Amino acid sequence: MLRRFLLAVSLVTSLAGCAAMDTSERGSMPAAPPETFTHRVASSEVVLLWNCLQPESDQLRLEGVAKNPWAAQPIQYLEFELVGVDGQERTTARGAGAARELQILTNQSSPFQLGLKTAGTEVRFDLYYNYRFHSDFDTSARLAGPPMAGPRLLAQTNTFMVRDACGATQHLAR
Repeated sequence: MLRRFLLAVSLVTSLAGCAAMDTSERGSMPAAPPETFTHRVASSEVVLLWNCLQPESDQLRLEGVAKNPWAAQPIQYLEFELVGVDGQERTTARGAGAARELQILTNQSSPFQLGLKTAGTEVRFDLYYNYRFHSDFDTSARLAGPPMAGPRLLAQTNTFMVRDACGATQHLAR
């Protein structure tokens, strides 16, 4: 009985200590209001918010933030590629970048920036992004082989495409 009480007290103390921690020093940037970003997409694990800027007539810059609002496992090695596509579906320009943080923990965010020099013939810009995520792998579905206890974590690289990422009517953050 005393052992359970001490276990409960230590659990509550640990949770209270975690709630009081300041996570801003671990690489997380302050949450910007959604109104500051014009575009948004989300997968099962990550939310991307960004703006497309044109500092000069032959350049495009995509600035944004990646958030892990609900996934218990960290988002790792988040990388981006911005591709300019012309009317014949040919690639005319390409730019790459990565999130500033190597891993984005739950309720944290990381900024990213991509730039590319445009050819002037682009009709749209497609954004590709991929990241590594450890998801549960259900071992009970195995039909043959040795028995395994409980679910295992399986590292997967998830790849996504955002078609017309800078379009005036596409992927708007509301």
